[in-house]
Amino acid sequence: MLIGVLGASGDVGLASAQALLTLGMSDLRLGGRDAVKGAHCMHLLLQQWPQARLQWASVDFNDAKAMAAFARGCDVLLNCAGPSWQLQDRAAHAALRADAHYVDAAAPEQLDPAHWRGRCAVLGAGLQPGLTGLLPRWLAEQGFSQVQRLTSYFGLRDHFTRVAADDFLQGAVDGSSEPLAAWEHGRRHRALRRQRDVSVPCFPGRVHLLPYLNLEGERLAMDLNLDAGQWFNVIADGHVLKALDQTHGLPRADAVQRLCEASRLDLSGQAPFVTLLLQLDGMHHNQALTRSLVLSGAGNAALTAAMAAATVISVVEGEIRAGCHAAAQVLPPAASLERLLRTSAIQALNLLHSPLDQLHTADEGCL
Repeated sequence: MLIGVLGASGDVGLASAQALLTLGMSDLRLGGRDAVKGAHCMHLLLQQWPQARLQWASVDFNDAKAMAAFARGCDVLLNCAGPSWQLQDRAAHAALRADAHYVDAAAPEQLDPAHWRGRCAVLGAGLQPGLTGLLPRWLAEQGFSQVQRLTSYFGLRDHFTRVAADDFLQGAVDGSSEPLAAWEHGRRHRALRRQRDVSVPCFPGRVHLLPYLNLEGERLAMDLNLDAGQWFNVIADGHVLKALDQTHGLPRADAVQRLCEASRLDLSGQAPFVTLLLQLDGMHHNQALTRSLVLSGAGNAALTAAMAAATVISVVEGEIRAGCHAAAQVLPPAASLERLLRTSAIQALNLLHSPLDQLHTADEGCL
């Protein structure tokens, strides 16, 4: 079973290769633009997995012939290259021509389902979208007969690569994420306001809450038949928050550069973190029920890669039917979570039988 990893010399691509090897996939074809970085990645991987069968191929996603050659012979093509809005559907077309299944760690434009009747194309198999849509589905399986309300707090302090910054900014302009929106029996525009200088359990110090509703959240609300849902990006006070406010109207390249620099400044002398808090309220038959979940992760790249690798495993195991899908909607929640935990990208995961506001923070974080 040969897995092709496109963009393997980047942070997410290398971490995805590591996660795949951890999960038992030992035949990997790694590809990227930089052969020097590629040789370094191969060396790192073979040091830890000396029995792995690894290949390296230099490939640029703008070169259709090179992409076709890279995908040829692969059973699954995993794309970790980007920015996804520039890559568009080039990697997916290469997978189609090679008769391979396709997994994308990002969320490019929807592919034509008619092309995937005999194979899988799974998109949004990363941290957000991806894990942020899968975990609420897992939580909904923990004793609920009906889920009525969801509350989500998602935040991280980590360095932005240029690709990650570009894709993040693209989400703010392409309509896939709407600021201040919420779900109230449907999408409600400007339902919420920013909150500044507030305390949220498990996040360090005082933070800012930026409400949003993206396509993943909207799908989740419909799939769970929610009455109400609120999603918040949690931003610690610092350079990234200022950069986000200043990027409006800037040329894309300048905005990307500013966001990358701001993330490095915020990390200076600070520990990186990824934290996701979820609360579901609903019913267990005739009794009110609340369940909460606290996730702490090793970093953006590690969690994105773990989700991408878990999705590849699910495709290989035949757990996903043919067609084009969003990862969070088709992955089996329990089996996928077990695989994610095996990668060590999740540092802590706590299921609580109480609301989030009953959590108590401590000097070292939460729980």
